[in-house]
Amino acid sequence: MTTKSLDISSAPLDARSKYLRRKIVDILKFGRRGHIGAAFSLVEIFRVLYDDILCYDPQNPYLKKRDRCLLSKGHGCLALYTILADKGFFPSKELEKFCTYEGLLGGHPEHKIPGVEASTGSLGHGLSIGVGMALSHRHEKSPARVFVVVGDGECNEGSVWEAALCAGKHKLESLTVLVDYNKQQSYASTYEVQDMEPFADKWRAFGFAAIEINGHDPQELKENLKKIPFESGKPNAVICHTIKGKGVSFVENNLNWHHKNKVTDQEIESLLKELSDA
Repeated sequence: MTTKSLDISSAPLDARSKYLRRKIVDILKFGRRGHIGAAFSLVEIFRVLYDDILCYDPQNPYLKKRDRCLLSKGHGCLALYTILADKGFFPSKELEKFCTYEGLLGGHPEHKIPGVEASTGSLGHGLSIGVGMALSHRHEKSPARVFVVVGDGECNEGSVWEAALCAGKHKLESLTVLVDYNKQQSYASTYEVQDMEPFADKWRAFGFAAIEINGHDPQELKENLKKIPFESGKPNAVICHTIKGKGVSFVENNLNWHHKNKVTDQEIESLLKELSDA
């Protein structure tokens, strides 16, 4: 059985989704570089997690009973930084210092940043860290849950599946993997580089309760994430069908925008024009 086809190409963006993307573009005004396509495909995932799902306190980011959220595909950090600033984990002024010597925020997330649970960037590590956290929480009888956001290309890494095997073995129902399934890697499609289909069935074979959803539909995301755990005694996998660069026509599925440096004023103006509320 192959992964079901979801029509997500025509999904409109509401005001909040456009606002968060504009904040990402604002970062580019100062840093002039970043993984824009990867960040745009993540916006709704992080928006729903931090607006509706996670237990956290921005004023006490290391609250013991907090839910843990890890961005394993660390190159999508512009989306994470934007939502953390939006929620008050650090001053929004820090966004203007992206990738500067005096700034807090680098090209990949680091544990020193309030709200960032682990330093990531080398793909394939985040799920293993999340499994360790979930096991620790069980030992401590903690109510904390663990959410790990991984990339589809990242799932080419064998370490992802070693961690998945461990999660299934230990029946970690407090652990949820969210796959940003935008079907594009840095230089080609996932189907050309290393086809992962049948994708949902792979997670099920490793002991997960797996579902597939429109990763750009906040309501669908919220309704499904509120149902976690999906099955008793099983970790959860949410395959979020997304579009790389979602929201801007000339960025969507354009591998030239996987990582962009020396972003020009004209490009920034064009990005903001398509993301306007008008």
